[in-house]
Amino acid sequence: MSIRAAVASNDGKVINQHFGHAKQFLIFDIDKNGNNKFIEIRKNIPLCSGGNHTLDGFKNTLDILKNIHIVLVSQIGHGASQNLLSNGIQPFIMPIFIDEALEKIGNKIVELNKKDRL
Repeated sequence: MSIRAAVASNDGKVINQHFGHAKQFLIFDIDKNGNNKFIEIRKNIPLCSGGNHTLDGFKNTLDILKNIHIVLVSQIGHGASQNLLSNGIQPFIMPIFIDEALEKIGNKIVELNKKDRL
């Protein structure tokens, strides 16, 4: 089983976007061996505009995050985090290089798979 991750980045190198301000999400698959593969870029209309949030804005972002398991962001508010969790998506605040974050998650997947085999 692979994990599908959405990464909030405006430069493709660093996780540098607040969840509510993200104009795009880079989508990656991380397999059971910890390897990652870039899949696509999904454009987003940021749901946070001048501190205002709309239910429709969050629904649109959830549609963009269809079939996503985890979201990597530089920051996320409590309400948005809870909404993601209630929709089966785990948010992670990781304002680091994308490659580094994907490697950390891949290593954790490998570690968990080893424990399952014991």
